[in-house]
Amino acid sequence: MSADDLRVREPLSLLLEVTNLLVTQRDLPSLLHALSECVARVIPHDYASVATYPDYAGNPRLLRSDLVVCDGRRREELEKRELGIRVESAAQLATGAPLVFTIDLVRAHNPSLAATFDPLGLQSFCSLQLRTARRAIGTLNVGSRQLNAFTPADVELLKQISGQIAIAIENASSYAELEALKERLANANHYLEEEVRSQHGFLDIVGDSHVLRDVLAQVETVAGTNATVLLLGETGTGKELIARAVHDRSVRRDRPFVKVNCAAIPSPLLEGEMFGHERGAFTGAVSSRPGRLEIADKGTFFLDEVGDLPLEMQVKMLRALQEHEFERLGSSRTLRVDVRVIAATNRPLGSMVESGQFRADLFYRLNVFPIWIPPLRERREDIPGLVQYLVAKHATRLKRTILSIPAAVMDELAASEWPGNVRELENVIERAVILSSEGTLRLPESRHSIKRPRTSVNPAPSGRLADIERDAIVGALHACRGVISGDQGAAARLGLKRTTLQSRMRKLGIQRRYQ
Repeated sequence: MSADDLRVREPLSLLLEVTNLLVTQRDLPSLLHALSECVARVIPHDYASVATYPDYAGNPRLLRSDLVVCDGRRREELEKRELGIRVESAAQLATGAPLVFTIDLVRAHNPSLAATFDPLGLQSFCSLQLRTARRAIGTLNVGSRQLNAFTPADVELLKQISGQIAIAIENASSYAELEALKERLANANHYLEEEVRSQHGFLDIVGDSHVLRDVLAQVETVAGTNATVLLLGETGTGKELIARAVHDRSVRRDRPFVKVNCAAIPSPLLEGEMFGHERGAFTGAVSSRPGRLEIADKGTFFLDEVGDLPLEMQVKMLRALQEHEFERLGSSRTLRVDVRVIAATNRPLGSMVESGQFRADLFYRLNVFPIWIPPLRERREDIPGLVQYLVAKHATRLKRTILSIPAAVMDELAASEWPGNVRELENVIERAVILSSEGTLRLPESRHSIKRPRTSVNPAPSGRLADIERDAIVGALHACRGVISGDQGAAARLGLKRTTLQSRMRKLGIQRRYQ
């Protein structure tokens, strides 16, 4: 075979080999390494790299080096180094024309990059635009220790190879995005399956009292926005139900509602649960796992019992809520999410801020739209409806038949104080359904939790309840700049009448300086 035939066949053989590599290699670093070794047999070179426009934006004056191969053997990372290109060179690249240049041009326009190349002894370079049918995505760059190393024939062959590489990069990017989406959907599905298996309590909010209607009116007001909601109230009042109601009435209703109970997860595990972790981040981390904040992307993130969030986690949570970005444990890659935050607590956050147990900046970040959820004793007219609902629920689950609820039983239930609120009422009803026979509901003989003397219909708040209520009122007054009445006043924000709010302010000792 003649020398001319070899010169013709060699590039064709190379293009076929390149095509095979592009089909079989999905990992971009390994692909570039293999390509460099393959191309070096026809076009000798000592350096090869792929650089992309940030976010494929196509700005030809700014590139970001992603992958580097030196000597056809040694692979290096340039730490996402940004490479500036002089204006005339950028214009040439933008047209799709190859750019052949020397180390002197690099020294003149990017000394820091030249300092990286100098130890390698590189003298000449060729850069070609990587373009698919849809867009320009970056450049293919080769370098040599020889001056004038790249002939017109070499450049033409590199142009053909660059077109194939551009398609491979786009395909690899699409494949990676699909894999990430697949993993995210699998994780979200797993989380939602766990949620379905767990007990959420009510399927809907039961009650028609004026105080509950006021709460639901606030839910309707804030649900259509992306404002952060802080739910305040005693334990067992149904804060999660209200959080779900906000989510279900928002534009995010078709996206995940992801809950984290800050009190239920041990502190050492909380960060990984919130933000996720990479493989090897700690003993036992055998695989990467997304955190619940990541799963909640485009949906609602519910921080239950936020008052129990450890101080060391509060700083990281504040950044995640303010900047919508975080890193997984064991990773330096910053992830961004779009979540709507709802927090809930039965603890007095205002007092905790004063005592240094809770960060003031996080409190103000959460206290955008506080909603006070009244205890069961303040909406006694809802108790009969709740009792009937709970009896039907547990009778069905326990396969019992309850045909009637005696008036005396209903009166006793309605007269009790219920410090555990709806949760306590549900426990009593479940015990009663288990013990009842002959179709009539009977209360347990031992029910000390419901035999508490009534002091008044509207007892004065005290202890933890007073602290929580005081925080809600003070926060609303500050948010409304001291205005109490009117549509934009604190009373409307809290779902109370003006006179009711003023009465509670007097009972709690909230002076006019807060107004």
